[in-house]
Order: sequence, then structure tokens, then C-alpha cells
Amino acid sequence: MTTAEKTPTADYRFKAEVKQLLQILVHSLYKEQDIFLRELISNASDAMTRLHFEMLTNRDVLDPDAELAIRIEIPEVGDDEPKKIIIKDSGIGMTKDELITNLGTIAQSGAREFLARLDENDELDPSDVIGQFGVGFYSVFMVADEVRVVSRSHKKRAKAAAWVSDGSDEFHIEPADKADRGTEMHITLKKDAAEMASEWKLKQIIKKHSDFVRYPIYIGEEQVNQQTPLWRKRPSEIEAEDYSNFYRQMTMDFEEPLLTVHFSSDAPVNVRALLFIPAKREPGILASRKDPGVMLYSHNVLIQEYCTDLLPKWLEFVDGVVDSEDLPLNVSRETVQNNRLMRQLGKMIKGRILRELKKLAKDDPEKYALFWGEYGRYFKEGIAIDPTAKDDVLPFFRYHTSKSDGELTSLDDYLERKPDGQTEIYYVTGDSVTSVANSPHLDPFKARDLEVLYWVDPLDVLIAPGLMDYKETPFKNIDDADIELPETEDEAKEEESEETLPEKAFNQFVGRCVTTLGDKVIEVRASKVLKDSPVRLVAPVDAQNKEMDRIQRLLNQDYEIPKRILEVNRSHPLVANLANLVENDPDNALINLGIEQLYDSALIQEGLHPNPADILPRIQQLLTLAAAQADQA
Repeated sequence: MTTAEKTPTADYRFKAEVKQLLQILVHSLYKEQDIFLRELISNASDAMTRLHFEMLTNRDVLDPDAELAIRIEIPEVGDDEPKKIIIKDSGIGMTKDELITNLGTIAQSGAREFLARLDENDELDPSDVIGQFGVGFYSVFMVADEVRVVSRSHKKRAKAAAWVSDGSDEFHIEPADKADRGTEMHITLKKDAAEMASEWKLKQIIKKHSDFVRYPIYIGEEQVNQQTPLWRKRPSEIEAEDYSNFYRQMTMDFEEPLLTVHFSSDAPVNVRALLFIPAKREPGILASRKDPGVMLYSHNVLIQEYCTDLLPKWLEFVDGVVDSEDLPLNVSRETVQNNRLMRQLGKMIKGRILRELKKLAKDDPEKYALFWGEYGRYFKEGIAIDPTAKDDVLPFFRYHTSKSDGELTSLDDYLERKPDGQTEIYYVTGDSVTSVANSPHLDPFKARDLEVLYWVDPLDVLIAPGLMDYKETPFKNIDDADIELPETEDEAKEEESEETLPEKAFNQFVGRCVTTLGDKVIEVRASKVLKDSPVRLVAPVDAQNKEMDRIQRLLNQDYEIPKRILEVNRSHPLVANLANLVENDPDNALINLGIEQLYDSALIQEGLHPNPADILPRIQQLLTLAAAQADQA
């Protein structure tokens, strides 16, 4: 920057990169005009904070008792004159030399880095980083034809001066009349930014971006900003109604949130957070916040309205406010992802949310069940997307089980209830609680009083291959062909019982099953574990990703019924009756129809049948034959 001869009015020429910067601000950021007011208010707030610290050790300043405040005025102008606004602060102020330095030299170095970042990343939105490199002040040229900055320093002997520019190649410095301390920005608006000279528009921008700046912001005599944010107050100072009102104002959701989390900390990262878990996963039609992400503030200034990089994907349903004075203003998305402080902040907030959810689960199981019904899918998707999240999310999983009497149970409760000799966590998959509760796979577990988890959500089987274990106890699907269970006394007696189908008759029945079902099954064999059910289908030992068979059926992606092993209960009356027909009336139509129906029923119980309605004609045939034979008898 070169200087002209030092006369009362001195002209200065911008360097090339500052000129380029102004062009970018005017043209590339045109869609984000509101940012200029946020940046100027932030600068004014910083100026007053600097004065506050100065006065801690030095009261010998100009206007020591003046209120620290920001005032916005809208001067009256003629119909043909351009609209104007004036932004005033009572901060530390600037001398003539400081005007040149603060609005010139510092911005140049910031401008170079700003432009370099834009050159390096074509997808980077300039509005994300505008305030990050000392160039926030220049955003005013998005709306201004001319800017006149009049300032007087807090130093008593300093004189007022003005910095004037129209955003072109030059700016100039001139003497000014100003009796009080601080800075005024006289902004002559462009025609297409005239709406900025509207009280309604200015209030709207302040409410959105600067509602909680620590100093009052006045438009006329009215204070516009709330100033003391709810999340910066102590929880003991806040009534439940205050939280409800704030939540409704923020979200336009008139249903009470399931959980409110309010906390603050100064180590390892400064943070003030007020977070909510909405009662419903899907926002209502009137909701003002329809996208995921928390509102991220820095120094009481909103820097991201929907920050999705602070929390993991499986916690994206959390809404609310996070405020940290350790973060720089205008943290860009890229900075969020790479900022060490942001990672610490995210870790702290995640930990606090999980801690509060654990407390909710312990203190109010019914309310936690509502939470799990709405948001359990996020936790399951979290494991599918990020397997490293398993340790964080598994303690929150809830399942119906064979012994939970319709209530949900946690994995920790399951482990506490299991007998000492049990070394695995047993689960059964299916389409519904009702279907798995009648699964033939449960027979041996009921006989041994062993609890089994019901995995009936499609996401359960999607994530099953990646779960492996919980607290060093492996998961075990009870349809595994190689599952080993101790023999009960009743089973030993049944093997010796006269009611057990003789070997010859059973082998004949097995052979008929093989010829009837053909290559639908890998093998037909006697079951060692079935008690109340006639048959069951089990996966072969070398089956890969067998849980995914149900997913493929649900998605209908070239679905083929997987081949399973058919295990037969040789003590079941239905099997005995069919075997008797095979031996004494091998041409009876009931035999093949009965075997096919047993197979299809097992497929339905496994959630593997592509279209259960297809079995209805066969059921009708079976009923017709059974009725006819009963009549003949």
C-alpha cells in the first residue's frame, strides 16, 4: 500500500490482492448478504471487549462510564436518495494510524491466505471462511456503495479520524468530528440491498446470528438481542418452563423433548452447551429446524447453523446449541473436520450426551424405551457405518427376549442374568416378536431355561456380522448347525422312550423328504434339540453372511431362497403320523403336501419365504384331504 502526501486528507491505493478480495466479496458472496451485519457486530463486540480488559488496569480513558453497547440507526433520506444505516459501538476506538493499520495492512496478509485457500479448494464456500483471515470487515461491500468509518480512540488526547472507501482501488483518511469514544460505520447501501435499511430485516439478522452477543444491541431505543443466552446461565437459575420456551422458539416443536442436556466446562475445552433430544425422529410440518446438526456459536456469535461434524452420524438427531470461546469465528467445514479443538469439543459433548442417556435408562426406563423406539435405528446404523462405534453404542441397545415378558432388556442385564456356565449371548432372527417367540430354534433353550435375544429389526441382521462380541462374550445365532448344548434329563429319557419313531420308519420318512424337497435342502437329518416343533431349518457350518439372506429378501435383490439343513423331530406326533403314511400308504397325497408345508412353514418362521401367500392353495388342499379322510373314517 502506498501513501500520498500527508495532508489532512490522504489517499491510499489498495494492493492487487485486496482489490481481488473485494471483487470476490461483492460477487461470490452476494447470496449471503446477511453476513456483513454479523461480521460488523462481531467486530464491534471485540472492540468493547478490548476496552473492558484495558479498563481493568487503566480507568484513565475517554468516557469511562459510557455504556458498552452497539447501536444501529436508520437515517431518514429522500425518496431518490440511497438508503443508509449507521452502526455505532462504544468500544476501544481507533486513531488515524490504527484505522490505516487495522483496515489495511492486517487485512492484506489475511487477504492473501483467504485467496490462497479459495485457489486450493474450488468447492470451498467463501462465506464459510470470510471472517477467519481478518477480512470480515470487507464483507460490508456486499451491500455498500460507500463506507465511512469514523472512530475516536479511548486515549483522551487522540483525535477522531475517518476511513472512507467505495470498494474500488482506493480509500482515503480524513479528519472527523466525534466527541465520544468508539467507532461509527456509515454505510450507503446499494439499490439492491435497500431492504437492509429496514428495522424488521435488521432485527431478523440479529436474532439469527447475533442474538447472544454479550453487549446490548439497540435499534432506536429497543434492545434487540437477548444478550444473556440461556445456555450461559447456571442450570440452577433456570426453570423447566424456560427450557421448554427456548426449545419451542428454536425448533417450533410444541412437543416436549425427551431429554434436555445443559452443561458447561472450561477444561479441556471451553464449552457451554444446551442440547435436546426431540420426542419424535421426524420433524413436524411446522418445524423450523428440518436438517440435522447443532447450532455452533463462538464468542456468542452464530458461526454454523447446522454443524454436522461436531457429533458422530449416529447422534445427528441431537439438536441445540454449542458455544465455545476457544474456537475462532467463522469455522469452516474443512476447519471443523481438521481442528484439534473441535475434535476435543465433539468428544466432550458426545460423552456428556451418552452419560445423560445412561442416566435416563436407569432412572426412567419407560421414557428410555420411547427414546429407543425413535432413535435406536441411528445407533444400529452407527455400527454399520462406523464399526469403531460399537463400544459406544452397544450399551444402549435394547431387545425383547424369551424371558423379558414383553419388556425391553439391555445386553448388560442379559449378561447379569445368564447362568455361570453360559459362554455366549444367544439370539434368534425373524420378522417380528410374535414369529420368533414361536421359533423352533427356541425349543432347546426353553428346555434349559436359557434366555435368547429377539433380533427382529432388519438392521439387526445387517450389523450382526460385525458385532462379534460384547464385553468379551461372543454372540451366537441359535440356528447354527454346530450349536452345542448340554443334554437334559428329559431328552435322555425321550431317546429311550417307546414314543420315539423307530429307526426304519424314520429313515423312510427322511428319504421321502429328500425326494420331495429335492435341491431345496442340503440335507435332512434327525434333530438333537427339537422338543415342541416338528422341524427346523439350520444353516450349514460354512454358510457365509447368512443373516444377510433376510435383508436380500426384504430388498428383493435377485432373491433366491437359501439352501438350509432340514432337521426333523423324530418324537413329534406330526412327523410320526406322516412316517406311518409313508410306510403303510406311500401314495397318499397328504405325505408330499405335508412335507412341503413343513418346509415352507419353517421358511416363514426364519423370515426367508419370498411370498408367504403362495402357501395358501396348499393349505386348502391339505384341509380338503384331511376332511375327506376324516369323513371316510
